[in-house]
Amino acid sequence: MRTPKLLLALALTATAASVPAVAQFVSGQAPSTTFKDTSMLKPPAGAKVAIWEFVDLECPACSRAYPLVHELSMKYGVPVVMKDFPLGGAHIWSFDAAVYARYMQDKLPNGKNIADQYRLAIFQNQNMIASKDDLLRATQKFLADRKQQLPFVVDPQGELANEVKTDRALGDRIGINQTPTIWVVTDKAFQQISDFEQIEPAIQNAKAQAGSSAAETKKVAKK
Repeated sequence: MRTPKLLLALALTATAASVPAVAQFVSGQAPSTTFKDTSMLKPPAGAKVAIWEFVDLECPACSRAYPLVHELSMKYGVPVVMKDFPLGGAHIWSFDAAVYARYMQDKLPNGKNIADQYRLAIFQNQNMIASKDDLLRATQKFLADRKQQLPFVVDPQGELANEVKTDRALGDRIGINQTPTIWVVTDKAFQQISDFEQIEPAIQNAKAQAGSSAAETKKVAKK
C-alpha cells in the first residue's frame, strides 16, 4: 500500500528513466500512421518550424518523450504545439490531470510555465499515481510547493474540460490513435516521429529547409 508521504512526493527531481517507453493506443483500434486531415499541422504565427505533440498524461512513452521534446525546443528555439489526448478506458485519471494543467495554464500567473512543470512532474511520477485521489493529493502538493492553492471546484463551468475535449477532437479529426504522436512541421511539410532519436535530426533538417526557403524567397524578391 502506498503511504501518504509517498503519494505526495511529487517533485521535478524524480526521474523518468525507469519508466518503459511503451506507446498507448485507443482501445479497440490498431496503431495507424495513415492520417485523415493534416491541414492544421503548421507552425504557429511567427515560427518557421514547430513540434506538434499529442500526449496522454498516463502514457509511459509520453513520459519519455515530453522532457526530450521540450529540451530540444529550447535548444533550437522552436515552439511546441502541445495537445492533450486523454485516451480514456484504463487511463482513469489522465483527463483530470489535463484539466488541472489547463487550470494552471489559464488561471495562474506565469501559467504556461507552471503547467509545463506540472505535466513534467506528473510524467516523472506516473508510477506513484494509481487513482484520482492520488492525483488530487499530488496536484495539491505541487501547487502548495509553489505557494498556490487548488480551488475546491476547479472547473465549475466546464470550460477547462471543453479545452481538453477540443484537443481530443482535433486529434480524432487528424486520425491519430496513439500517444505520443509527434510531428516536426514547417509551412510546407511535416515529419512524424516514430523513434525519439529522430526528433533532433528532424528539427535540424526542418530548420535547414526553412532557411533555404527563406533565402530563395529573398533571392526572387531582389530580381
